[in-house]
Amino acid sequence: MNSLSPDLEHERRIKGIVCGVDEAGRGPLAGPVVAAAVILNPDCIPSGLNDSKVLSAARRRSLYGDIVSAHQVGVAIAEPEEIDRMNILGASLAAMRRAVLALPITPDHALIDGNRQPPDLPCHSETVIKGDAKSLSIAAASILAKVTRDRLMILADERFPGYGFARHKGYPTAFHRSQLNRLGPCPIHRRGFAPVDINLP
Repeated sequence: MNSLSPDLEHERRIKGIVCGVDEAGRGPLAGPVVAAAVILNPDCIPSGLNDSKVLSAARRRSLYGDIVSAHQVGVAIAEPEEIDRMNILGASLAAMRRAVLALPITPDHALIDGNRQPPDLPCHSETVIKGDAKSLSIAAASILAKVTRDRLMILADERFPGYGFARHKGYPTAFHRSQLNRLGPCPIHRRGFAPVDINLP
């Protein structure tokens, strides 16, 4: 469990409209990377809002509904083809930028989870190491990104059965690796990732 508890300290020291930005899906062998940006309404912070990694799947889904119903959000993806073309870092940063651009209003400042800032943002920005455990805005973005990506991978499991995408969401579990060896890559596998590349025809 994460010992940190996110709050609004980062948001309150910044003048103007602040969004939190995070992504999900940098480590999997298949599927997109998903980024989200969230401008929280400080008057109705969902109870129990926290880093997506410390929440159950059911709790993430519940909070997802709370966030999209009362706060301003933007979500964007980078498909496997873009990941292969740009590399995973470049694709993640590109998706983060698109998520900020997808917000219904342009923020004055973006809090970015991690240590790299997306290029060409329409606002000032700063990185926050372990931001999803420190900033409630980033924590909200982490939930949106994670739930959105999980849903996409459940749909992918229907299109490409046999890999267990609904179960492991494309991460390199032992089962996923064994099925990759048996079946070979499918269209949403990331061609530049080991062990996908060694299973290419």
